[in-house]
Amino acid sequence: MEKSKKLKIVFLSSEIAPLAKTGGLADVAGALPKYLSRIDSVEIIAMMPFYREVKKKNLSVRKVLENVNLDWPGKEKVFSVFEYRNDGFRVYLIEKDSYYDRDYLYGTPTGDYPDNGERFAFFCQAALKTMKQLNFQPDLIHAHDWQTALTFAYLKHVLKDDKFFQKTGSLFTIHNLAYQGLFPREILQQVGLPDYLFNLEDLEFYGKVNFLKAGLLYSQAINTVSPTYSLEIQTPELGFGLDGVLRKRHDRLFGILNGIDYQEWNPETDPALPAHYSKQNLAGKSVCRMELLQTFNFPKNSPLPIIGMVSRLAGQKGFDLLAESLEEIFKRDVYLIILGTGEQKIQDLLLEAQRKHSNRLGLKIAFDDRLARLIYAGSDFFLIPSRYEPCGLTQMYSLRYGTVPIVRSTGGLKDSVEEFKPEELKGNGFLFKEYETPALLTAIDRALSFYQQEPFWSKILLNALISDFSWEKSASKYFELYLKILNF
Repeated sequence: MEKSKKLKIVFLSSEIAPLAKTGGLADVAGALPKYLSRIDSVEIIAMMPFYREVKKKNLSVRKVLENVNLDWPGKEKVFSVFEYRNDGFRVYLIEKDSYYDRDYLYGTPTGDYPDNGERFAFFCQAALKTMKQLNFQPDLIHAHDWQTALTFAYLKHVLKDDKFFQKTGSLFTIHNLAYQGLFPREILQQVGLPDYLFNLEDLEFYGKVNFLKAGLLYSQAINTVSPTYSLEIQTPELGFGLDGVLRKRHDRLFGILNGIDYQEWNPETDPALPAHYSKQNLAGKSVCRMELLQTFNFPKNSPLPIIGMVSRLAGQKGFDLLAESLEEIFKRDVYLIILGTGEQKIQDLLLEAQRKHSNRLGLKIAFDDRLARLIYAGSDFFLIPSRYEPCGLTQMYSLRYGTVPIVRSTGGLKDSVEEFKPEELKGNGFLFKEYETPALLTAIDRALSFYQQEPFWSKILLNALISDFSWEKSASKYFELYLKILNF
């Protein structure tokens, strides 16, 4: 690549914060391009569907393409494109109302939309067509999760002779291997892909078509959102049926830990907090702590340690283990405060536990960003007992707010939390390995043994506050990976 030439990157994601968000994917897709765009030799654009949720925000967008025709098997061939100026990069929104003008991104509370295969295949094709229409010839396409994976199937099997993409490199990022995009065989015909791809070496997967597999097989390189998760997904336990495919491509499989936006997550300036604080002056953290206790009707001056949780209420997040452990946890002198929404079964279990332990368990079943930030700031410890965790961002938020994580040693949790060693005064949290109650309780007990015990407690808090998970670090690693791919 000549020195004067900018590296042209196209980012494809089914959600991008602050436009549309259901989870961590949107945070990454909103932040990573912003920080990559600050590298002088990079020009980056992003693309996502123009959902109803985005339209409702009445953002300043302008139409750049109208009635673009797609070579598409169904009647739905025409789409338009709008441009939104995000912080440092442009987002191109693919407008196709019959596919994207709906109440939710992926499905209703009762289940996924039955035409999700078509909806996201259309997005992949339309994104490629948009690049050509805008004459933005990418050096590299960086696609995320199953919703964008077919992009690489189209490039390899439909557009293989298209000179526009002849030199385009490709990177596919897995944010959570459990979500794969499985559809009946007929989907290939419905989205304009050759039927011969329905075989084990290509897209067949236990009698279905697996969209994610297209990203794994047809991209030049694959990465996951933490180094440990890139190893875990090559095992039968966490490979979700694709560990064999991933082992075959292990030499092209990388792990880069996500970052968080240190401007947005900052206890010195966060408008959601009743008081601000820094590593030089922690007084404001005590104010946040009192406010948190009051919010859940606990005595505001109670000396008991607070263990916070902000999470999707799902099995993956370790709530079955937590439910089994609650009776034992409450034998310790602690408050447990939980915020989240998710599986009905888990919600019911927690509501029942709260009735039984109303003087110790604070629970809010909701999505509440302001309260989440108060929990990050006001808690003493932050618990993440996940069964598996590709990266995890909440442990990074808690560290940023000087709240000590207690986590299971898996995926990105293992890569970002280091066990506190009192003899060296090093480490920023506490870990446990076995997915069982005794291991969880032992980690909690280790953490509690240092609570307010000096010099240990001050040092743990400082170690937490100086941990660096800024996006600048992650963006520079992605840039290095892009250059590596272009030299393959």
